[in-house]
Amino acid sequence: MNNIQFIAKSVQTAAINIQKTVELLQEDCTIPFISRYRKDTTGNLDEVQIEQIAKLQKEYDAIVKRKEAILKSIEEQKALSPELEKKIQQSFDLQELEDFYLPFKKKKKTKADVARENGLEPLAKIIMAQNNDDVDFMASKYLNDNVINEDAALQGARDIIAEWINENIFVRKQLRRLFQRKASITTKVVKTKKDEDGAQKFSQYFDWSEPLSKAPSHRLLAMLRAENEGFIKFKIEVDIDEAYDIIDELILKGQNSTTPHVQLAIEDSYKRLLHPAISNETLQEAKAKADANSIQVFANNLSQLLLAPPLGEKRILAIDPGFRSGCKVVCLDEKGDLLYNETIYPHAPQNESAMAMKKIRSMVNAYNIDAISIGNGTASRETEFFIKKIAFDRPVQVFIVSEAGASVYSASKIAREEFPNYDVTVRGSVSIGRRLSDPLAELVKIDPKAIGVGQYQHDVDQNKLKEELDNTVVRCVNSVGININTASKHLLSYVSGIGEKLAENIVNYRSENGPFQDRKQLKKVPRLGDKAYQQGVAFIRISNAKNPLDNSAVHPEAYPIVEKMAKDLKLSVNELIANKEKTALIQSEKYITPEIGLLGLKDIIKELEKPGLDPRKSAKVFEFDPNVKTIKDLKSGMILPGIVNNITNFGCFVDIGIKESGLVHISQLKAGFVSDVNEVVKLHQHVQVKVSEVDEDRKRIQLTMVI
Repeated sequence: MNNIQFIAKSVQTAAINIQKTVELLQEDCTIPFISRYRKDTTGNLDEVQIEQIAKLQKEYDAIVKRKEAILKSIEEQKALSPELEKKIQQSFDLQELEDFYLPFKKKKKTKADVARENGLEPLAKIIMAQNNDDVDFMASKYLNDNVINEDAALQGARDIIAEWINENIFVRKQLRRLFQRKASITTKVVKTKKDEDGAQKFSQYFDWSEPLSKAPSHRLLAMLRAENEGFIKFKIEVDIDEAYDIIDELILKGQNSTTPHVQLAIEDSYKRLLHPAISNETLQEAKAKADANSIQVFANNLSQLLLAPPLGEKRILAIDPGFRSGCKVVCLDEKGDLLYNETIYPHAPQNESAMAMKKIRSMVNAYNIDAISIGNGTASRETEFFIKKIAFDRPVQVFIVSEAGASVYSASKIAREEFPNYDVTVRGSVSIGRRLSDPLAELVKIDPKAIGVGQYQHDVDQNKLKEELDNTVVRCVNSVGININTASKHLLSYVSGIGEKLAENIVNYRSENGPFQDRKQLKKVPRLGDKAYQQGVAFIRISNAKNPLDNSAVHPEAYPIVEKMAKDLKLSVNELIANKEKTALIQSEKYITPEIGLLGLKDIIKELEKPGLDPRKSAKVFEFDPNVKTIKDLKSGMILPGIVNNITNFGCFVDIGIKESGLVHISQLKAGFVSDVNEVVKLHQHVQVKVSEVDEDRKRIQLTMVI
């Protein structure tokens, strides 16, 4: 099986599309570039499909590498038969390959090894053949200084047989199937830990059992966390008689005096070797699926968060609210640069409300503020009420902004580089303001795990999580495009083909030479070669450039085509752009080239109609219920406005303007069955919810959207 056939088993598209995509990836083309500018080559595969092809190619390469290592190891042991070599070469299942390798794997000295050293392997072969009736007599022939009687000889022979059964590829395959279909997970509380702090949140798992295949990802990860923290113990089990029946069927040949010894070896092999190995394998497989599920939930949430509506280039006053320590206030210009900062104390214990109002009015007027951004943490609602009491001389919109991750950013190296002369409180406030004007540009500076929009993100495979979240950030940044003259190096580093070092070089070049005038100028950036230029140039935007196409998603390789289109219509490129009447006259077939076919041309025409259009919607003002300030104000039956602030597999959490978010269980999202939460709600969506239950002691709020 070659790599294309291997990938084709999982990706539903023609083999030629897979082959062309793999070739482009091997030429160091990026996924955003391939999906956007090589549609005709790949058969219009989207980013997700191309990412899947890239992952499967890596998986194929890993399997080939593992095969080579296994074959080399067995060959060095002079144990590689032509039949075994053929089986290994034909297998593309890592688990099966490990089963083939198991008898040859170097391991600690086993009971079977000791028995072999004592000369008992021939006796084990006689018993395993199951055609000799006088086992005790045969055993007496193998006595020596280390094997003092027949029982010891038979025990040693059974140890060897148990190992053979454990290494039997058919036994392992059949037991795996049994575990995959019928394994249950059973948990018991560790009594000595039952009353410790933190134990109660896992109380439902103190005595729990369910089929492993039906345990949802969030529940399995919760059980694993409870076990890691020492609150519970769990087992992965199947019906032991069913397991024995499977092994008996494959090993036993009939009834004679050897049968009881083989049966004892089967029981020993299952309990001591097979069950621990295969139950652990099954758990790891279930954990991998749960990880993948949880990672996907996080990636979907992150994508929605990064693509949240931006307010745009506005002057913003941002407030990081607080009580005793005061509210940290910053004023930012249209580009997000810090103009001024101050601390006000409108709340208890200082209660300097009048002075704080005067200062806010003064800042709004002095810095021509268009909008106010308030962090949604401690004292958020109180600060919102305070701000709304102020009579401004100009219209000012007020927004509540998620401050998740702002404190992580404010203490980071990135923040220190940006604001070396300011403390963490000022940096945190700047982040709250900037994430209103452009969430994408600001949130790329924060480790996605710190943004807090996942489920059990600290319990999943961290390498896979990082890879998926990095892919998500890249996808989002390149779907929007970036202004090269205002983008930070952190935002630039996610642009197709650029990376961290080139991003730094671009920012340094910009500092030394002033704003970029056109896309060609990118080629003058140190170390930015033809490949990086090809991959990244179309994802950057230059507003007010000489060539209007430099502020669009049209790739420079297609500029001659656009110029020809305009010429054929007797127009300039400027006159063609945003001219729907004229673009409708373009006959795509006339402009096909070896590199750009109909799919690419369709994208070009679409871009000409609305060049550089930001795919994100505009930010909207939202108001919470003014009568609800704490959990004590909630009553069952209340209908409240809210904002979806996290999505999980089991429902969504909604911010209703107090410290605690409420849970809308998946069954309460709408009337009727819901299989996927994302079908009903999106992150930051404005929703109406009804309070169904309030548990003040545990600070839990149950909500419903079935009103």
